[in-house]
Amino acid sequence: MVIDERLSVFIDSFDKGNTPFLDEIEKSANETQVPIIRKSMQSLLKFLLQLSKPKSILEVGTAVGFSALLMSEYGPEDCRITTIEKYEKRIPIAKENFRRAGKEDRITLLEGDAAEILKGLEGAYDFIFMDAAKGQYIHFLPDILRLLADGGMLVSDNVLQDGDVIESRFAVTRRNRTIHARMREYLYELKHHPRLETVILPVGDGVTLSIRK
Repeated sequence: MVIDERLSVFIDSFDKGNTPFLDEIEKSANETQVPIIRKSMQSLLKFLLQLSKPKSILEVGTAVGFSALLMSEYGPEDCRITTIEKYEKRIPIAKENFRRAGKEDRITLLEGDAAEILKGLEGAYDFIFMDAAKGQYIHFLPDILRLLADGGMLVSDNVLQDGDVIESRFAVTRRNRTIHARMREYLYELKHHPRLETVILPVGDGVTLSIRK
């Protein structure tokens, strides 16, 4: 959490909530400690979907399918979503959630390592949501930029690492130093890439919004 927790709770208290089915998935994920997007990120995604009205969405990091279902629910009715997940234990749960929601025709789940799957994808996506292993964002970026349509939006979640990203590499634990360095590199690339206009926001655990020029 990169903003004051009391302030975050106060802001979230105004949230009007989601559908009962999404609430059920969120409750189950919280109980089983499966990471899903925070309330503040949910609100931001809904706003961005209404603003950009994407016809095609690519998500990197499905988990149990909560964010894909949220985007399907609150995005345009004719929007199609492709989502990628490699954690074998979560894939059947996500598939079942898509089936129960009646969204199998709108959401395509690709199973396997995102680095390999991204290389094989073609076409252009209007909206890309990055919510996978933070240390891999920088490695995914070349293919993400290839797949992002002109005028499309890239949303990257959890970029501030609970505030650790601002610390010296020697102030973070040794096991986190590689992720720390890679995230700093990722943020630099987003802000300095000639084809992107990017803003970094202290929402949830940090989010970047990038528009392809």
